Amino acid sequence: MSVLDTFGLDGRRVLVTGGNRGLGRAFALALAEAGADVAIAGRDTERNDRVVTEITDRGRRGLAVTADITRRDDVTAMVEQVTAEFSGIDVLVNNAGIAIHRPALEVPDEEWQQVIDLNLTALWNTSTAVARGMIAAGGGVIVNIGSMSAQIVNRPQWQASYNASKAAVHHLTRSLAAEWAPHNIRVNAIAPGYVKTDMAPVDRPEFRQHWILDAPQQRYATPEEIAPSVVYLASPASSFMTGSVLLIDGGYSVY
Repeated sequence: MSVLDTFGLDGRRVLVTGGNRGLGRAFALALAEAGADVAIAGRDTERNDRVVTEITDRGRRGLAVTADITRRDDVTAMVEQVTAEFSGIDVLVNNAGIAIHRPALEVPDEEWQQVIDLNLTALWNTSTAVARGMIAAGGGVIVNIGSMSAQIVNRPQWQASYNASKAAVHHLTRSLAAEWAPHNIRVNAIAPGYVKTDMAPVDRPEFRQHWILDAPQQRYATPEEIAPSVVYLASPASSFMTGSVLLIDGGYSVY
């Protein structure tokens, strides 16, 4: 197998949560271009359908599941549906997430819970549900989407709930990697910096100094720049890699 062939995902069956826009859409399309059949999970049926069309336009099978992955019953049904359609799941990309900017003393309990439920509990629900099938099949790959915010405190906005949730994602990644290695399941994460998506208003002038100019590269990323790293972690190219967090932040955290 050539070096480039190790990045191929021909015949792999992938599930991407939050896969209908932003980073999730970029991940789904990149994985399809690498040869995988891709299922996406999201709550917006119209967006889901558009991404499935983009996947099939790339010559791969696409599937959309409408699910609230903070609910265990929805996750169980989602995994059963994808498994039935694709005859298994080889790769899980836990991408769904939310960030809310608010000073800590102003965060209502329901907002804290909303962030933790989607960024952490949903990832737990989906990982444990998919891992059962991976164990039975002899292995698989899980890629979690963390954040550089797991190891820095962002400014000028305050987002303690998001930062805490992503720090937990990183350590959960390491914990599951250690526990599931005997089952041939690799678990890694990426930690993006500022990326131009609906969730990150990178173009707003009040954020330019701290979000853009403070980084060595003095720019933000596009989702398409982050997606190849997910392909790498999902593919045999990273076969000796588990329990790692791949930081992709344009050098932001070096200062």
